[in-house]
Amino acid sequence: MTSQYDNLTPGALLALAQRAMTRYPAALQGKLSLLCRSENATFLLQAGGKRYALRLHRGNYHQRADILSELHWLDALRETGIVVPRAIADKEGRKVQDLLLEDGSLRHAVLFDWIEGEMPGTDVDPRAFQQLGSITAKLHQHSRSWQKPAGFQRIIWDHQTMVGPQSHWGDWRDAPGLKPEDYGLVEQAIARVGGELALFGKDPSRYGLIHADLRLTNLLLHKGETRVIDFDDCGMGWYLHDLAAAISFVEHHPRAAEWVDNWLKGYQQVAHISDEELALVPTLLIQRRIQLLAWAGSHAQTEMALSLGPRWADDSVRLCRRYLETSELPVGA
Repeated sequence: MTSQYDNLTPGALLALAQRAMTRYPAALQGKLSLLCRSENATFLLQAGGKRYALRLHRGNYHQRADILSELHWLDALRETGIVVPRAIADKEGRKVQDLLLEDGSLRHAVLFDWIEGEMPGTDVDPRAFQQLGSITAKLHQHSRSWQKPAGFQRIIWDHQTMVGPQSHWGDWRDAPGLKPEDYGLVEQAIARVGGELALFGKDPSRYGLIHADLRLTNLLLHKGETRVIDFDDCGMGWYLHDLAAAISFVEHHPRAAEWVDNWLKGYQQVAHISDEELALVPTLLIQRRIQLLAWAGSHAQTEMALSLGPRWADDSVRLCRRYLETSELPVGA
């Protein structure tokens, strides 16, 4: 089983974050407290009456060039008026810190301005998903027209890297609670998804730079404005993968189909979705759920994975069966 959870203790992470902080101007020296741990550890920095977010990357996930590429996209998005995090340079003018550990491994850190706003929850009006759809459409419009700078590189999110044997998040068979007798059904779903996506292809109108994790938890609402955070997983993928990512972990929720409808409604108020893309929505939804099986296995110690509960893998299998046997969306109770 692959574990991709950071193996550093909270104390070691804090010491590393404090080391990163010393590289910034005196006005940014302050109190650090751990906010959350998932792919990375995120710290709240309180200094000079202001708040900042310090992101400490786990090892062996993104290279320095990948992180710089993410920051280039954020700068370009900000120029169009979309509110996204801004990275702060240190005393030497660097936006990405390199921190060497005693064992010789390297960690990266980035300090961001704090973005104010309230996170909508899934208990809110489904129209929150309309906002999610419309802001995603704006990101996609930008992505389709943006000239990427030389040397731009980001993680690839395609069929192999999401659910293949060497996927970025490990093997879906490692998901907690997944029964070996259900492997065959999941494999059938993966085979069908692979066939559909091979036919669909990677034309630039369908496939490009996406957020890849634009869920309600990464949306902030502030005084009528919609703001987007956490671009750490942004990379090259199918544009409508962002719809599948929008309902990550809660595809089995009784209201999930309503959320999908609202997301599509919000998106289509801003940008067109072709009939071919709409026909592929079930395929992208089930691929994401299987990708999350892998994530739950390789991140089993995270709060998110522990919160999924004992039936989550069974629900995933049920949704695979729905995908294979019916024309309904593979979501819902």
